[in-house]
Amino acid sequence: MPFSFEKVVTKTCKKCGEETDVEILEKKLHICPACGAYLRMGAYERLAMIADAGSFAEMDGELESGDPISFPGYGEKLAQARKDSRLPEAVVCGTARVEGSPCAVFVMDSNFMMGSMGSVVGEKITRLFETATEKGLPVIGFTTSGGARMQEGIISLMQMAKVSGAVKRHSDGGNLYITVLTDPTTGGVTASFAMQGDIIMAEPGALVGFAGARVIEQTTGKKLPHGFQKAEFLLEHGFVDRIENRERLKSTLSNLLKTHEKPENGGNQYEAV
Repeated sequence: MPFSFEKVVTKTCKKCGEETDVEILEKKLHICPACGAYLRMGAYERLAMIADAGSFAEMDGELESGDPISFPGYGEKLAQARKDSRLPEAVVCGTARVEGSPCAVFVMDSNFMMGSMGSVVGEKITRLFETATEKGLPVIGFTTSGGARMQEGIISLMQMAKVSGAVKRHSDGGNLYITVLTDPTTGGVTASFAMQGDIIMAEPGALVGFAGARVIEQTTGKKLPHGFQKAEFLLEHGFVDRIENRERLKSTLSNLLKTHEKPENGGNQYEAV
């Protein structure tokens, strides 16, 4: 990347205010040692957490958003987002192995414009599903997003249908799709591919919803239950299959991948990745 950065040495927990060395947080999988709160992780940090060492092969990493509707100031926002996040876009896609099991994986990153879904985010995830369908690979998706990217107008909303179509073709091919909802997963991402997984997991305490609680209350004129958009509430009401801790996530994903393998030709269903 053509940027220079100052190394971040500490992070502050938004829940308890405790400041912790980044090196300590990395060893603790970005879980606050003081209060146990889950801090947000970058895309490559999550990949390092679940992918076997050296197994991740990135796809379409060169794709970057343009300015399709000439939205005022969007070019500057994109440049700043690339600098702040050290990413070309809000999602990283590729193939990997999880304890030996091959898969395709996409990881959204809230450090890039709050993980908002624009045309390139939709294109990269669609291409990933198409590759996974062609190779017979399962897909693991880590979602985090503030929703569709307003600076791309209707083009951003079209990504909901575009990715959903690719998810359906992947499913029709008999392939597995696992989603891991992280904090926050909202808007058009929740209304489409985040909730289309065959198995839907979430991190503890993750905010998951479509519109904000205040908007819903103002629209419906009703008082909403406490914590109704938290992962624990969604699990209780059947919208999420499991809440999994980061320490166990890799082994859980590995078990799911191995359980859903379909032996063909006397071996593994999946092509080499």
